[in-house]
Amino acid sequence: MRLLSLRALPAAAALTLAAALVSAPPSVPAASAGTGDGCDPIDPASCLLPFPSDWYTKADPHTATGLRVNMTTTLKNALGLPVSPDAWNRADGFSPGSDLLARVPGVDLARSGAAPVTDIGASLKPDAPIVLLDTATGQRWPYWAELDANAPDDRKALIVRPAKNLVEGHHYAVALRNLRDASGNLLKPNAAFSKILGPALPSTDPLYARQKAEKKVLADLAGRGVGTNGLYLAWDFTVASAQSIAGPMLHIRDDALRKLGNGAPSFLVTKVTNDVDAKIAREVKGIVWAPSYLDQYGGLPGSSFHYGKDGLPSQLPGNSQAVPFQCEIPKAAFGKPANPALYGHGLLGSEGEVDAGNVKAMAAEHDFVFCATKWIGMSDEDVPNVISALADITRFRTVADRLQQSMLNFVFLGRAMTRGFAGDTAFQDAAGKPLIAPGAPLTYDGNSQGGIMGGALTAVSPDLHRSVLGVPAMNYSTLLNRSADFPQYAKVLDLSYPDKLDQQIGLALIQMLWDRGEADGYAWHMTDHPYPGTPKHQVLMHVAFGDHQVATVAAEVEARTIGARIHAPTVTPGRSLDTVPYWGIPTFGASTGGSAMVVWDSGSPAPPTTNTPPTEGRDPHSDPRSNADARKQKATFLTTGRTVDVCAGGPCVITP
Repeated sequence: MRLLSLRALPAAAALTLAAALVSAPPSVPAASAGTGDGCDPIDPASCLLPFPSDWYTKADPHTATGLRVNMTTTLKNALGLPVSPDAWNRADGFSPGSDLLARVPGVDLARSGAAPVTDIGASLKPDAPIVLLDTATGQRWPYWAELDANAPDDRKALIVRPAKNLVEGHHYAVALRNLRDASGNLLKPNAAFSKILGPALPSTDPLYARQKAEKKVLADLAGRGVGTNGLYLAWDFTVASAQSIAGPMLHIRDDALRKLGNGAPSFLVTKVTNDVDAKIAREVKGIVWAPSYLDQYGGLPGSSFHYGKDGLPSQLPGNSQAVPFQCEIPKAAFGKPANPALYGHGLLGSEGEVDAGNVKAMAAEHDFVFCATKWIGMSDEDVPNVISALADITRFRTVADRLQQSMLNFVFLGRAMTRGFAGDTAFQDAAGKPLIAPGAPLTYDGNSQGGIMGGALTAVSPDLHRSVLGVPAMNYSTLLNRSADFPQYAKVLDLSYPDKLDQQIGLALIQMLWDRGEADGYAWHMTDHPYPGTPKHQVLMHVAFGDHQVATVAAEVEARTIGARIHAPTVTPGRSLDTVPYWGIPTFGASTGGSAMVVWDSGSPAPPTTNTPPTEGRDPHSDPRSNADARKQKATFLTTGRTVDVCAGGPCVITP
């Protein structure tokens, strides 16, 4: 589902704010990359570079990593408003999917031999010019490297993207070495880093503390064969712990379910429509009530978590969230009670998407009752707030916090489906028999944003065991620049943070908060390694080759992280631009248990190899869910836990 057009937004106030930035005073520069101002002096291009970095942490014995993020200097927008670091400084490390950012003037990545997105395996070569090292295990981590294709040459960020999420709580060292320009000349480190690499500095030297901190980084690298010869830049960072990322979400889930007990939440049916069409016998709309942990009564758009004295989200007295729902009951359910399934809508959409033709077809063909609610935080009612968060990144905490509340809302809707709806006449036939099969397991099916958010929901749900993630991925800091949906919203970002280097830093900062409300932060626990009070899960990922809206390369990162196997043969030879297509993802043929990824190819061109959106050919984004064979595969998986080949032993090809 595409973003709403800026011209059609019901968000005049937000657009006025964005327009005001056009005539705002020139951007106030961030603090200079010197010492004593909170900046890291080893990369003078911007204060927060390189990023992420343990230079922006402090010791904290009360956290799982022993650290806490301690940013004192951040970006400023075009109005001169600095990003308030409070929400970031709650973390005990950085995003497990974080881009690694630096500025390397004049670098030619191809001439340097850096691994591109089409050859991830090259990142692990012994002489690779970029090294990403887990210092505890000594394991080299796969990645791809790219320059920001959206920026002018003098503000291009070097972006190193992990090809599999980094391990929670682990410490990593990064080395850039033997980098070359287009003529093949070796690039020399900047003056500050050269000095740090030199003889020991006196305690009076402004770089003394930085040199002292760098010693361990250099020692970690040297211990794994990466010396200082040809070294351009090196730094270290720590990935946030599971407790830091998921702790608030798990707390509100556990607190709310403890209060609920074993029963169903309160709900009210507000509208019943019979004989909807040839597939759907009844459509039911209503409201489920869930506890709200947001700081405004009713949890309105723009609200964020209300924190208690213990530093965890806390419910304001009597605060509840009205969770709107819409359910589609197929005609087949009047013959045989249907399987219950939650449905997750697309980008900035609503629960009304559950009446889309492909969802109705899935319900009718395979006897599912689908019920949907809003992904609050990123639903139709949140559009003005999303715009304001792009104009002032500080406000992004409101998006992330509402997304966490939305996951709780889905959990409560699921409890209503399986423990309460059967007692209401809206979900019964004329004889009073339930239309939702009693005792049938709850499942999930979502598309686009629903595929992205569905991964996070699956990880924290105590009731889901199997989920289908349609055209999914994770890590919005990778997805946004590569999505055809983003350019219209990027206009707001361009007005607010016009420096393209600042924008990449801003996206990396945003991802730290977004992790708390999307699949990237929960991926290590989506299938195996479940959180306490949560079962293991299986997921089936349906990917559209050449997708214009959700970058398939980010789906591949997700598959590697969650341990999914990919259907093979995956695509017709020559379709993929990769040296080794789908590198690092194990394959399956006729069928498999566990989690799986299936690529559906409608003939659209392969996506660009830069961080830009596809512009050629038709967009295949909706094709998998619209295909009867794909729906059959989904239904088999949701009811049996096995992914079976429905493509006659070949690649899964769709004729649009």
